[in-house]
Amino acid sequence: MHFPWGPRAGVMGVINLTPDSFSDGGRYEGAAAALRQAERLLRQGADVLDLGAQSTRPGAAEVGVETELERLLPALHAIRAARPQAILSIDTFWGAVAEAALAAGADWINDVSGGRRDPSLLKAVAGQGCRLVLMHSRGDSRSMDQQCQYNDVVADVRQELEQASQRALAAGVVRGQLIWDPGLGFAKTTDQNLELLRRLDELKAPGLPLLVGPSRKRFIGEVVGETRPCARIWGTAAVCALAVARGADLIRVHDVAPMAQVMRMAGALGKC
Repeated sequence: MHFPWGPRAGVMGVINLTPDSFSDGGRYEGAAAALRQAERLLRQGADVLDLGAQSTRPGAAEVGVETELERLLPALHAIRAARPQAILSIDTFWGAVAEAALAAGADWINDVSGGRRDPSLLKAVAGQGCRLVLMHSRGDSRSMDQQCQYNDVVADVRQELEQASQRALAAGVVRGQLIWDPGLGFAKTTDQNLELLRRLDELKAPGLPLLVGPSRKRFIGEVVGETRPCARIWGTAAVCALAVARGADLIRVHDVAPMAQVMRMAGALGKC
């Protein structure tokens, strides 16, 4: 299934509605701030906006469904009212949050747990027929750094994404709704992240678009020697260019303007 933006790879812009996200926590709390950021990212070239109200950084505490909805729904309502045609994705692993967000006008669900945490999320997505991003991960924010043992990281990630897809299909989700995300930085070492990127084409599957989310992540900082997440823009750009060359259909980033340029250039080069 082709995305609405044509042959080039698309850009998913991140809007964190949390006080504790790893790179921009607290900047976009509240509906007014979130709407301003949404307008900014859309002007800069975002094709999809991904709203998250629960930090999934390593070590983050889970806030629960009620708090997540309190953070999410006012921003979602404001952005949907102002931008009725925008594609809005919700980053959550709770079925109740997915159901409420879809009822409020969200278009996609982006589940970092790949449907593991709450099977009711898969039912909610199946009932609405919306897009579902299945991301590869293991454990949760507190335990994922202890679950980086793989026989072959690429083969194992693909196998676990296939298992996630089977869970979704069993719940009534149609294969054409699914998007795969290898989960860079989730239960993976720096070397494992780099190996996934080098062999990203091995994760391509017929009919399943591939999303890659490298933005400002720790493994980039370790490679380039940069401790400040917001200063990892050039490392992120390099990863995005390689990901598109290896078959990524969508990139998830904080810095939309420069990465939209990367996508346009990659598209002009025929995805490199």
